[in-house]
Amino acid sequence: MKASTELRPPLTARAVPYLPLGVLAALGATLAYVFRLPCRTGAWNNQVSTYTNFCYTDIYPLYFSRQLSSQNPYFAQVPFDQHIEYPVVLGEVMQAFSWLARWIEPIRGVRDPAREAAQAVWFYDATVVFLGICLVAGVLLMAAVAGPTRRWDALWYALAPSVVLAAYINWDLVAGALSMGMLLAWARRRQALAGVLLGLAIATKFYPLMFVGALFLLTLRTARWRPFLVTMGSAVAAWLVVNVPFMVLAWDGWRRFYVFSQERGVDWGSPWLFFQTKGWPVLGEADVSALGVASLAVLCLGIAVLTLAAPRRPRLAQICFLTLAAFMMTNKVWSPQFVLWLVPLAVLARPNWKPLALWQVAEVWYFFAIWLYLLSQPPLDRDDLGIGDDTYFTAVWGRVLTIGIMMAFVVRDILRPHKDLVRRGDLDDQGGGVFDEAPDRFTLAPSVR
Repeated sequence: MKASTELRPPLTARAVPYLPLGVLAALGATLAYVFRLPCRTGAWNNQVSTYTNFCYTDIYPLYFSRQLSSQNPYFAQVPFDQHIEYPVVLGEVMQAFSWLARWIEPIRGVRDPAREAAQAVWFYDATVVFLGICLVAGVLLMAAVAGPTRRWDALWYALAPSVVLAAYINWDLVAGALSMGMLLAWARRRQALAGVLLGLAIATKFYPLMFVGALFLLTLRTARWRPFLVTMGSAVAAWLVVNVPFMVLAWDGWRRFYVFSQERGVDWGSPWLFFQTKGWPVLGEADVSALGVASLAVLCLGIAVLTLAAPRRPRLAQICFLTLAAFMMTNKVWSPQFVLWLVPLAVLARPNWKPLALWQVAEVWYFFAIWLYLLSQPPLDRDDLGIGDDTYFTAVWGRVLTIGIMMAFVVRDILRPHKDLVRRGDLDDQGGGVFDEAPDRFTLAPSVR
């Protein structure tokens, strides 16, 4: 043990290869900030100006509409539908920066709209700095997960056009950093830490829950049950630690996210909106919540069969990507910032620039299309500035089609492992942790190595 420690390069030497990636990620974070400058300097309180400048962000409106400017969003004495509609870690991140903004720009006595606006700008700036740090952290963590041979693939997460455009719409980069941290901890075989980060990620945004299925399927194939159970136990414990206080002390504020998610109707970006808008029989009239769950279950069943029947055990990133992409495509909401969830996993699953570039074109088109479409919708009804249904839905289906193409390529790589770029050089799964080089214990087809 002592000899191996002495041979290990010092921390500074190991950090040097990551410095350029960190600088480029900081550049991406800065470009995202510059892109939204029109809203920072005043357009945010005018919908037409916000949409024509393509700089919309949830950060400003939620600061006022969810009581962040005056009190804790979960404990606020307000009607149920005005509580914050996010899990507790994200809500308290928002609360922390509202405290900072109120400390920098205090308002005492008579209400002063100018001071309130200045306070909101401080809230926005502080939040964006934090989200930029999360982006840099996520890029560096992704590079570490990818391993030395694929480290530079993380540039996609740092500078992809869709990332720059969507970075500060919402707080999704917080969950992205936690998710990448979880994957790195798992890759380094630190299961307890991986579980804690997974639990915190799920308590920030709900989508990391899909990674549980990926871990379970590969555990089923390899029979590495102890690491899996340690990770799941740690995840549940971490989730309970941050949630139980709010469940006990602020029940209505805590459950608002779960009730909102269940009752929310079909929203922008979802393919289900196309069927409803066009009045398709059955698909346009069915209960979308039930239909979405059913379609997701069918896709997940297919992923499960693929995982267990593939000639060689799939890589963890491949299954995480497939399950998350399936969730996004069947969900009743598909906001433009959801691209931040998928970019790092898409690259880790299949770092081939052609399908990734095609997908980026579709995401960029959707980003501009949604704001132009909202201009033509009530209450604005600015048909002279916006686009109609048919044009908008080309952008919706463009995302579905290009992500479907990437999923098909990942499936092909799983069925034909020699096509997998990441496995060249006799590598197995550098990000797989205990799955790396693990023999099969349960499959639906003979393993071929």
